[in-house]
Amino acid sequence: MPLTTTGELITRATRLRTAVAAFNIITLEHIEAVVLGAEAAGAAVVLQVSENAVTFRSGHLRPLARAAACAAEQAAVPVALHLDHVQSDALLRRAPDAGFSSVMYDAARLPYAENLAATRAAADWAHARGLWIEAELGQIGGKDGRPPLDAHAPGARTDPAEARDFVARTGVDALAVAVGSTHAMTTRTAVLDHALLRRLAAGPGVPLVLHGSSGVPDDELVRAVEGGIGKVNIGTALNAALTRAVREHLGRHPEAVDPRAYLAGGRTAMADEVARIIRVLARAGVSPS
Repeated sequence: MPLTTTGELITRATRLRTAVAAFNIITLEHIEAVVLGAEAAGAAVVLQVSENAVTFRSGHLRPLARAAACAAEQAAVPVALHLDHVQSDALLRRAPDAGFSSVMYDAARLPYAENLAATRAAADWAHARGLWIEAELGQIGGKDGRPPLDAHAPGARTDPAEARDFVARTGVDALAVAVGSTHAMTTRTAVLDHALLRRLAAGPGVPLVLHGSSGVPDDELVRAVEGGIGKVNIGTALNAALTRAVREHLGRHPEAVDPRAYLAGGRTAMADEVARIIRVLARAGVSPS
């Protein structure tokens, strides 16, 4: 089916009081695995391309985006395409022509006033071109190899009053909030601040997004969705599944040189993880689709 939009998927999830799973993709195998897993779970899904992935692809956005769009057209479930963690204004401006319906503009590293101004300008530009836009307030941490902030460090958690002000003054469509998760976690040990999440859900009036979800245990994810999270971002969990499967194959077959054998196993492992996570999120809502 044709590409759907992230905004449509989030709106439907919000109505059903569940969440959309959004998976970061790096390779064609990631794309295929996310679609296969979503089809197995019978659920809509978001394919996300991060600025880091674009950098890995020598700065080329279109090849991965076109592969994702092609996979979406052949999928049996709705698929949206999202440009994630964009810090470059130049990359932001390439999003519409590359087929993205949404973008996460990340100025959270800046002081509050600068984040607000930069995000407002990005939102105005995006909305003028029909893009749904997500931003971040607070610092989730763990990106680009940086250690996470201490849970009690200034700015490490999203302030509810600031969140209301930020959304009202920037006009963003969704807000990624810092409530205890961390990017790039390889252990599922994160403990979320559910009291803070409830306060945040009562305030800004837009869907909330949980980044760093690979490190969040299943029960915590379900509680987060029940507490107001409408979009759940996953990246590291897929990379871990892929790497584990490839290592196991090469360990059993050290003579192997054909990548199709070990990448097939990696793709299957990622697809299984995608389906598993989507089914976990569905426990919090009316329907997984």
